Amino acid sequence: MKSLSSNITDPVYVPRTRYSFYDRFWLRLMNDKRDLPFIYLITSIHILVLPAAIILFTPLLQGWYWWALAIPYFYVSQFYFKGRFGLMFHCLCHRKILKAPYQRPFHAYITWILCPFFGHAPEGYFSHHMGMHHIENNLPDDTSSTMHYQRDSLRGFLAYFFKFLFVGVFNTILYLFNRKRKKLGQRLTAGEYIYFAFCIGMCFVNLKATLLIFIVPLLFARLVMMLGNWTQHSFVDARDPGNLYTSSINCINTVYNSTCWNDGYHIIHHLRPGMHYTEMPEEFLKRKDELAANRAIVFDGIHYLHIFTWLLTKRYDKLATHLVNIDGKMFSSEEEAIALMRERTRKIPA
Repeated sequence: MKSLSSNITDPVYVPRTRYSFYDRFWLRLMNDKRDLPFIYLITSIHILVLPAAIILFTPLLQGWYWWALAIPYFYVSQFYFKGRFGLMFHCLCHRKILKAPYQRPFHAYITWILCPFFGHAPEGYFSHHMGMHHIENNLPDDTSSTMHYQRDSLRGFLAYFFKFLFVGVFNTILYLFNRKRKKLGQRLTAGEYIYFAFCIGMCFVNLKATLLIFIVPLLFARLVMMLGNWTQHSFVDARDPGNLYTSSINCINTVYNSTCWNDGYHIIHHLRPGMHYTEMPEEFLKRKDELAANRAIVFDGIHYLHIFTWLLTKRYDKLATHLVNIDGKMFSSEEEAIALMRERTRKIPA
């Protein structure tokens, strides 16, 4: 186990004194200068991803020339940019980064034009995340709740994933309409049907490119999102599943936080959903006594993929190595820590 250091290495805002012409152009439109990195990411996507995708749909490349572009395109879009873009969009759903009247068309452009290149059907993520997940917080009415699964079981995860893949969107639509969130339900329904109609149509234009650019990324994105949500909500205190300190986890001091906007601070995010990602490390330290009092699960130096892998292989010893003993008294021994983690991954009966 590790002790908690006040020297957190995850990204915080560092004030700048000089801005380029490009920076100044965007700053005139933005609410918060701390969001400039999002503009850089969107710009890079327009330079590296969109032109290549367009070329792959045209007859300019044939045979192995097509594959010579397709393989690096898939790697760059789905392994380099996918996490960065997805978690940027997560931040954009919680905070309006542009001033009125620019915000609405900007958000619509990202939702309907950019999101499909990374496997997100338009309106799906926003409707699910903002209209349902943050309201239900992994409790039974959450259509992506992990509570009723054995959360250190591969069989449990596969059941969870395939249920969401086949009926998750439909269940979320029902949830939104039943909770009188009609507009979100309509947006989610429209986004799914229009996206699937678009993919079917594009298959007649170029089947190979449509599979590579839109269909495979959709399946991949839903796997990644369910893997992430499963891991973030694997450790749940059955005695108090609504406790935000014990229904999620934090990952600190990991490179993942530097590339994905401090997404490892999931407890903090559920406590303060609208908080800017650069403020989360400080908020985490402010709340360390509350985290310790609730015996919150915090890992140092690893991210969700490590946790997911070690959970499904039941390597609690490896997880315990990176577990933070916040005040030095949360756990008297590694065995006690492992026992608590095992207890919090047990299936919670409906």
